[in-house]
Amino acid sequence: MQQAASSQNNAVTLTVETEKIMKKLTGLALLACCFVFNPAFAANAQQSKMAACNKDATGKAGDDRKAFMKDCLSKKPAAAAPMTQQEKMKSCNVDATGKKGDDRKAFMKECLSKPKA
Repeated sequence: MQQAASSQNNAVTLTVETEKIMKKLTGLALLACCFVFNPAFAANAQQSKMAACNKDATGKAGDDRKAFMKDCLSKKPAAAAPMTQQEKMKSCNVDATGKKGDDRKAFMKECLSKPKA
């Protein structure tokens, strides 16, 4: 009887210790998430743009640098790369949903022959 009670106490102690470890791990995981998802730690597009403009402005000074930086930072990002043939095919296939036979064939021919955007 006493051995069963001792065994039960060991199980309770193990459960309490496991719970303490899990709480610590959960706390560490939450702390890690705070650092990972905090915008202060993540480089964003504006920071990247500023770094690139600063690099390009090397050697410029005064009003010349100020004008260059204003122009550089106000530029829009470069246009996205044109669609590949495979991307175009996927897009046209989605748009052709519901068409059959000659109607689909004509639509696909026209869609695929459009200039790449």
